[in-house]
Amino acid sequence: MTALRIATRGSLQARTQAEHVAEALRAADHGLDVELIFVDTTGDRRQDVPLHTIGGQGVFVKEVQSAVLDGRADLAVHSAKDLPSTTADGLRIAAFVERRDPRDVLVGRSLDELDHGAIVATGSVRRRAQLSRLRPDLTFVELRGNIPTRLEKIPGSGAIVMAAAALEILGWTDRIAQYLSADIMIPAVGQGCVAVECRVEDVRTNGLVAAIDHTVSRTSVERERAFLAELGSGCTLPVGAFDDGESMRVYLASDDGERHHVDSMTTSSGDQGDLIARARELARRARAAVGG
Repeated sequence: MTALRIATRGSLQARTQAEHVAEALRAADHGLDVELIFVDTTGDRRQDVPLHTIGGQGVFVKEVQSAVLDGRADLAVHSAKDLPSTTADGLRIAAFVERRDPRDVLVGRSLDELDHGAIVATGSVRRRAQLSRLRPDLTFVELRGNIPTRLEKIPGSGAIVMAAAALEILGWTDRIAQYLSADIMIPAVGQGCVAVECRVEDVRTNGLVAAIDHTVSRTSVERERAFLAELGSGCTLPVGAFDDGESMRVYLASDDGERHHVDSMTTSSGDQGDLIARARELARRARAAVGG
């Protein structure tokens, strides 16, 4: 029997995502024996500080990637939105699993139900910037922790902001007070999609994982990642991009929240290389618009 070891964070969401990947791999090859290897990450250990102060993107993936690179695991499963725009040396994204709902959601109260000055908890500078644009009166507080912990921190008469996909994979969508349209609340790059990384030279594992790669999700997320990559791996500005296969909408704001830039392009037709080049041009326009 062929064996595969999957490296993943140990949180309930991450573990459930990895189990879904394991099930998909077993369904594609009934001879597979799949084992989960749990890895503690910087993002999991540092629950006391905002994400953007400890490195932002990458804090939930580096140690998981290391487990693959040093041979403790054959592949790594991540939320695609946690991946830096540049793939780590020695690894490749062998699969983007079919995307779930990419939208952000409010848990607690909907926007219309929130009183003037109500408290909204979120650890995302992107979510905070876009919501403050919709409702400048809202008061924002920091939110960290795994999904169950965050659901316990809903402010009285307020709300928390989460990814719909996180609640969907756990079967907890009944907690959602409002889905925020991607037209008014542009999601994080890759939000709702799970990415699977393997060692570049591991031909066997790459071949097995290719069976669960979802082409439509891959092409869309690759265009979003191209936008982010052009902004630069060190970009800490509020940024979002979402490609639904017909068009891609992007968002960038200045650090002080005074300047907001929204742009879009058609993606329903054209060569992927050309579309990626156009996504990079969107990023250059966005950067010029907010002065970051």
